[in-house]
Amino acid sequence: MGIDTHQEPVVYMREDCHVCRAEGLNASSRVIAQTDKSSVIASLNVVNTSVLPSGSAGFSRVAMERLRAKPGDEVTIQHAPLLSSLGSVRKKIFGHGLSDAELSDVITDISAHRYSDIEIAGFITGCAAGRLNLDEIIGLTRAMVACGKRLQWPGHERIFDKHCIGGLPGNRTTPIVVAIVSAAGLVMPKTSSRAITSPAGTADTLETLCQVNLNLAEIKRVVSDVGACLAWGGAVNLSPADDLLIRIERALDVDAEGQLIASVLSKKIAAGSTHAVIDIPVGDTAKVRSRTHADRLASLFVEVGNACGIQIRCVVTDGSKPVGFGIGPVEEARDLMAVLHGDTQAPDDLRERALLLSAHLLDMADEQGLEAGQILAAKLLEDGHALAQFERIVQAQGGLKTLPEAAYVHSEYAPTSGVLVAIDNRRLARLAKLAGAPTSPAAGLRLNVVVSDSLTAGQLLFTLYSNSVGEQQYALDYYRQDSDIFLIEKKQ
Repeated sequence: MGIDTHQEPVVYMREDCHVCRAEGLNASSRVIAQTDKSSVIASLNVVNTSVLPSGSAGFSRVAMERLRAKPGDEVTIQHAPLLSSLGSVRKKIFGHGLSDAELSDVITDISAHRYSDIEIAGFITGCAAGRLNLDEIIGLTRAMVACGKRLQWPGHERIFDKHCIGGLPGNRTTPIVVAIVSAAGLVMPKTSSRAITSPAGTADTLETLCQVNLNLAEIKRVVSDVGACLAWGGAVNLSPADDLLIRIERALDVDAEGQLIASVLSKKIAAGSTHAVIDIPVGDTAKVRSRTHADRLASLFVEVGNACGIQIRCVVTDGSKPVGFGIGPVEEARDLMAVLHGDTQAPDDLRERALLLSAHLLDMADEQGLEAGQILAAKLLEDGHALAQFERIVQAQGGLKTLPEAAYVHSEYAPTSGVLVAIDNRRLARLAKLAGAPTSPAAGLRLNVVVSDSLTAGQLLFTLYSNSVGEQQYALDYYRQDSDIFLIEKKQ
């Protein structure tokens, strides 16, 4: 039918279709469509008789791809098999605990594309708001690892990794950290995610600089050649259920605690990592709002990691304000490249965060202490070894790309004089997303001020980038209706 239904397969059948009548199929029924090559479970949409010829069924793009069908192929359609695991989803919605076996059945069915988007959303919401206990998070993590592929690194006893739980615009430390620690000799096959609720994920930002859609063989080749990689985890099927869950979490704008831990650790384990540092930013408008919550999250990460055979160290960091100047894939890429190049205009906060996280990884590796790790990390960055290593990684992945430019640029100015005392992380991220990030890589914004700056009325506050007039106006309408993004206190 040429219809993009994102990743949910849909079959279209006429309202007078004899199969619908014989099978008792109605709009939104779950059906299984089969050819002699393959099968797909899909949701049924009923169309009027003018849309399809008699005796024909239509399929959305993703349904056609999974069915491996061509126009004219004969297809059999009937009710989809009943899924016993949906009983576990309903059980969880009503507040009951799930066993390892029940979680495994749910994740297996999700990864096999047997759930509709609504059913996946039911599982996500049933597990949200702290409704997964420690045993369930461990069971969910193991189930997500079991349903995908796993990387093995013969000859290397220790494989290092790093992750930030998010919620802090511009916090694009990962490429810098990978460059520093792999320049020091640590093996770091980094697979990163795309954005869930933010204007850019690490994979979104890196994709503006180099090829990140590497298959397993390419990841192994790059790591063998240069000791590290910077790849998108979704391209290698390491935790396929997680990628499906993330797609629905993005639509719901939900990133629940238990699923967050299972998502992060399942991908680390599947990538073959043995040691990982987790960055947990804390701030009033960050994802984690209090030190108490951060400590609880850190404890869960460590406990689940121990149960699943990976050593975790959590680092609680300042999440009170954005990091760097750029928000959105291209603008964040500009910041990280400035840090690697030692540019005098590079954001100091991004540089210092990257050095701190690198120091923790180096300390995990050699146990020489955090101070020694910071000294080594700073030396590798300042003497150009980290930049040279980053360039080797990028070259092994196909070479450096030219950053795209946004079609529309708008400058916004301070409405009044005073001291900038706060920037709302969540609203700032929302502004960048409304401008088109991360779907349009060049979309987003660049801050021209930082918290604690003294401002004068009419001073440049930020620059907004978008690729359509509509997105630009959408973002500006939001900004003007929600002027508390930047809190400016007038001087006494």
